[in-house]
Amino acid sequence: MKVMVVTGQSGGHIFPALSFLDRLKQEYPDADTLLVLPKGALLRDIALPGCKVRYISVSNIKLGINLKFFSAILKFLKGSLEGLILFLKFRPDVVIGFGSIASVPLILFAWLFRVGTIIHEQNLIPGRANRFLAKFSDKIAVSFEGSRKYFAVSSGKTVLTGNPIRKELKQTDKDKARDFFRLSPDKFTVLVMGGSLGSHRINAGFLSAVSRIKEKSSFQVIHLCGSGDYAWLRDNYKNLGVNVMVFAFLNQMHYAYSACELAICRAGATTISEMIFFQLPAIIIPYPFAYGHQAANARILTDRGCAILINDEELDSDKLKQNIEHLVDNPDEIGIMHSHYKGIAWPRADALLVNEVMSLG
Repeated sequence: MKVMVVTGQSGGHIFPALSFLDRLKQEYPDADTLLVLPKGALLRDIALPGCKVRYISVSNIKLGINLKFFSAILKFLKGSLEGLILFLKFRPDVVIGFGSIASVPLILFAWLFRVGTIIHEQNLIPGRANRFLAKFSDKIAVSFEGSRKYFAVSSGKTVLTGNPIRKELKQTDKDKARDFFRLSPDKFTVLVMGGSLGSHRINAGFLSAVSRIKEKSSFQVIHLCGSGDYAWLRDNYKNLGVNVMVFAFLNQMHYAYSACELAICRAGATTISEMIFFQLPAIIIPYPFAYGHQAANARILTDRGCAILINDEELDSDKLKQNIEHLVDNPDEIGIMHSHYKGIAWPRADALLVNEVMSLG
């Protein structure tokens, strides 16, 4: 069985693909696998035991008669040619795409050569690439039940698998997790993060909110800020009197999730999936662009009472400060938010996705 996996350049596309490949190699060690990534991928140097990794040229195409548009078209055509060469050399039995424009040429080549095809959608509202590729795919795997309606024309091919999360993410004892960060075992703990690259809006908004909270000794913070804001944020925390651990990036995310009572975060598909897995109450601040994907993802949790929604434009107000103070002072509400996760079913996405892919071989 030869499986080609193609994904976009962000962590939200790459991490589910890596989780799928881990599970595939675990269940089928002899499977021959090839991971195809854009040359500008966030995780540029990926080493997977038993899996070949190759790169193709990709550029997002935005409509408009200008040089950027024609440059993007040329880069897309170049990437398509590179993808075709990889396809003909590897000769896959199945091609699985994890979204973004990078998936388009390889799924189309697979369709033309009558090779099994499956696409996976991480967000509640599908991206443009997956909406286009739905008609050329044998199966459409979705992360959330609400995504089915967007593939109504292809409903017979749609299966609910969930969104694969990293195998390293495992529930850990809270005391052990806090000891890892050298934090107090008794204080209310807040996790702040803004996605794979961090979010300056969240970093600045949280810093402003904390500076106005009087009882700073009542909570402690783990802040994942991205490399761009690390030095600035670390220096600004020094005079605030709050117990905080600041990281540009953290590999041991299972400790961060397990140590905290509350997360303050964006609403990327991977983040939402991980919130559900760890059943972590949250204050969610959706990224306001990207066709409203994050606003829709956020509703998966806010509509059930697992999270509180704050719009990006409200970060400059007192709303974040007031919500933090309220939840720190009322731990029973955190317990209620946590209990609302019980109504969200979460399948073993990696195993289900492997089964769907192998059924096409």
